[in-house]
Amino acid sequence: MTTLKTLVLGGYGNFGTRICRGLAGDPASHHPIALLVAGRDAGRAQALAATLHHGAQGVALNHQAPGLTDRLRSLGVGLVIHTAGPFQAQAYGVAQAAAEAGAHYIDLADGRRFVCDFPAAMQAHFVAAQRTAITGASTVPALSSAVVDHLCAGWQHIDSVDICIAPAQRAPRGQATLAAVLSYCGLPINVWQEGRWQPQRGWAQPTRVHFHRLRPRLGAVCDIPDLELFPAHYRARDRVTFRAALEVGLAQRSFAAIAALRHWGVLPHPEKLAALMHHTGGVLDFMGTGLGGMVVRVAGADAQGQPRRRAWHIAADNDHGPEIPCMAAVLLARQLAAGHTLPMGAHTSTSQLPLSAFAPEFARWGMVTDTLEEAL
Repeated sequence: MTTLKTLVLGGYGNFGTRICRGLAGDPASHHPIALLVAGRDAGRAQALAATLHHGAQGVALNHQAPGLTDRLRSLGVGLVIHTAGPFQAQAYGVAQAAAEAGAHYIDLADGRRFVCDFPAAMQAHFVAAQRTAITGASTVPALSSAVVDHLCAGWQHIDSVDICIAPAQRAPRGQATLAAVLSYCGLPINVWQEGRWQPQRGWAQPTRVHFHRLRPRLGAVCDIPDLELFPAHYRARDRVTFRAALEVGLAQRSFAAIAALRHWGVLPHPEKLAALMHHTGGVLDFMGTGLGGMVVRVAGADAQGQPRRRAWHIAADNDHGPEIPCMAAVLLARQLAAGHTLPMGAHTSTSQLPLSAFAPEFARWGMVTDTLEEAL
């Protein structure tokens, strides 16, 4: 079988490193992946590659510089995994270069416009190249949709989908992730609520969220692709919500304060605080733990038309939570390396993977999942 040469852009970053390690340690060794760790800093890329073995190489590559298509061609890249966020302000230059170079493409984008507009913008490019492009191959919407598909299999209709991610305080925080979060902090977000689109301010007005294996936390509305994709994909009648619940209440209230300052016009560009918050965020770690998780709650009518409310929980201890956003990209890359057919053209990651595909990865990191019936 042909080896799939895979270039991980941002390969030594917070998520890129995890993806590189996941692919280098692929248990399906009879479907080999030749790994290229790529980023602006050749030294950092080569240093990580040296720890991966299996022929991994580090390469210097600036995805914003001209000539990306030619560089991908010269390297013989068959798959580009784009982890170099934040994606909220990015165009589709990396994806277009991948298509022009005849490579498949996967990204970890969480930007709502980036992901939701991706299929229409890139479909013709990847159909012409006879290649697959999947955007948002991360916790949302890849895992979140897999969970909803699992919970609601056979249901007649879905009324509501409520998702909350609860990161551990001590888990590593990437600067790009912070910049992405801060970019919409305090801005109005369109949310499907009471069967219509209504504006809610990002990270404002946190409310209490309950988990099965975590203590209750305050969670605030975040702007993610699911908010726009799921109402249409699942025909949700009432609402689709997404919240993030930080472990330390003081940190959650700090984001709410930043949201208020932006709303009042005092802090027009909070994303400029990302570097400062990245370097000082650890000061609150003594108040938290290494335990994080996620809950997806759904309500609707089952196959017999009976009202149901179900919840799926995952708990990730020992600061392993950041592995979850990397799993979908690793699983999809392994499928491509194994020669499995993925849908040609450009797609979001919604319903591209079943929940069962994630189970070995959850087990690998000692994560525990629970599916519970809840009172209506």
